[in-house]
Amino acid sequence: MTAVRHHTVDGLLRAAARRHPDRTALRYRQRTWTYGELDAAVSTGAAVLRQRYGLAPGDRVAAYAHNSDAYLIAFLACARAGLTHVPVNQNLTGEDLAHILRDCASALVLADPGLAGRVPGGQPVRALRDAPGSFLAELAQPLPHEASADPSALVQLLYTSGTTALPKGAMMTHRALAHEYESAIAALDLAEGDRPVHSLPLYHSAQMHVFLLPYLAVGADNTVLDGPAAEEVFDLVEAGRADSLFAPPTVWIALAGHPQFGERRLGALRKAYYGASIMPVPVLERLRERLPGLAFYNCFGQSEIGPLATVLGPEEHEGRMESCGRPVPHVEAKVVDEEGTEVPDGTAGEVVYRSPQLCLGYWNDAEATRTAFRDGWFRSGDLAVRDAEGYFTVVDRVKDVINSGGVLVASRQVEDVLYTHPQVAEAAVVGLPDERWIEAVTAVVVPCGEGTEAELMAYARERLAHFKAPKRVVFVAALPRNASGKILKRELRDRLGDS
Repeated sequence: MTAVRHHTVDGLLRAAARRHPDRTALRYRQRTWTYGELDAAVSTGAAVLRQRYGLAPGDRVAAYAHNSDAYLIAFLACARAGLTHVPVNQNLTGEDLAHILRDCASALVLADPGLAGRVPGGQPVRALRDAPGSFLAELAQPLPHEASADPSALVQLLYTSGTTALPKGAMMTHRALAHEYESAIAALDLAEGDRPVHSLPLYHSAQMHVFLLPYLAVGADNTVLDGPAAEEVFDLVEAGRADSLFAPPTVWIALAGHPQFGERRLGALRKAYYGASIMPVPVLERLRERLPGLAFYNCFGQSEIGPLATVLGPEEHEGRMESCGRPVPHVEAKVVDEEGTEVPDGTAGEVVYRSPQLCLGYWNDAEATRTAFRDGWFRSGDLAVRDAEGYFTVVDRVKDVINSGGVLVASRQVEDVLYTHPQVAEAAVVGLPDERWIEAVTAVVVPCGEGTEAELMAYARERLAHFKAPKRVVFVAALPRNASGKILKRELRDRLGDS
């Protein structure tokens, strides 16, 4: 295992730069950075933040921007300057954006010029890139910065996705993230010879903390894209510049369904990582059949743990493709009942974690912290089953379990059945208020054919117990998702609850 746990977040880049100063670290559009150049840029960026922008240790710096090399440098510069970085979903506007900036009391917002106009008035804003005097432009004049942060210091507020409630800021320290990087390196077989592509938003913890930073720690050649454009990914693979890719199931489905997928020479792609949302088993089976030489890794976790908690490796998929794997090296996990008592293997309960990767708690929310952290364990909110070999299978989010006539129904089981129907492209199952059933099992379906509500309901009844089968099917053009690919079931319940 590559030892990075005792580094600060920026310190692992400095260590890689000492080992490989002239090796390519990062490519973005037409710009390429060696490890030595990237480390020097981070030091200059830290000096800019402290000396030119007048920020003090502990100040929160919000990043409201799209993917770029400047985004990564700004994060590492905040880490080196002793500041707290706050990544913000670039799709947020209005009160959703204002809530995070207000909650973290940001001293500065680094924003892409095209997004700066959305930032609420009264917030100090500076351009991150693509503008005269931007943060990126400031890096052209090197400045020294030798001070480094304490490993126990707060380095980032990772705001939860808000799929079930308002986003909360998980307080991550250097030490917690460094432990998580070490876990990712070991569990995901990350190696310096890999050529990973990073196409998901860097504000999201999975792309930044499970892949980009750990890959920098091992000295790999990284390419950052603006987004997961299929043809751009295909070009990189064919050119020998990409051999591993992380994406949520929605992106893997889109890549496999692209008209050029069967024509392009993609044999160089060796590692396929998926996560951020549940991969329907029928979809994974189709992907594996079409890509027999590709090693698949299922990554599971949540922001509060950095976010990687469990991994299902390529050799572990056979016979357990519904599983999210076993805990990574620095994570302990168990399944408990409502009172916190561990349940026997094979029994559904809530997953709880104990780990040095965990956040300190929630920023400005002592009550939520007390609720989530009990007796030294973090309550994840995920309903799961552990088998005798230690593999976990997530049944549902605790808040997404449906109470149908007094019997609990896991929405994922219903979704997996619907995904086997040839005329279902995507499906999400939620419980809606119902006088007879308490909550009626309701399927929200993106169709890819001419299937009817009656046909899908009959199909499900043939394969499920009667109380699990949908009482209603709603057809939609698309499912609401956040940028990491998670389906926003709370939004579906709100949208359909009164219809």
